[in-house]
Amino acid sequence: MINRAIVIQFIKFGIVGVAGFAVDTFFLYVGIDELGLGRVAAGFFAFPFAVTVTWIGNRLFTFRDAPHEPMAKQWAKFAAVCVVGIVFNRGTYTLLVSTIPFVYAYPVIGLLAGTAAGMFFNFFASRRLVFR
Repeated sequence: MINRAIVIQFIKFGIVGVAGFAVDTFFLYVGIDELGLGRVAAGFFAFPFAVTVTWIGNRLFTFRDAPHEPMAKQWAKFAAVCVVGIVFNRGTYTLLVSTIPFVYAYPVIGLLAGTAAGMFFNFFASRRLVFR
């Protein structure tokens, strides 16, 4: 049986993820267009900005009823979860921009695929380890 509360949390997590994706995309292109970084380096450059925005959104919206630890401690735990999740997220992104010319030309497609790949891991790990 599906737990309704978990489904609602997952949907909220996805909504926050959309905001994080927008920030991730913005900083990806800042890295590429303004800083002259390669596709892979720009993807890693953008990552901490997206992590911070999604942590704030999840703290205030998705898991607002969870007990709140001190902000710095909770951010560090969330960032640690995301660093593990980066294997799925940026691993997928890196694979796609490195092997598919169309995705290289439009790296946001790789970013979207990577975000989807990391979303499930990050949700369940965040729920169990960060916002409990």
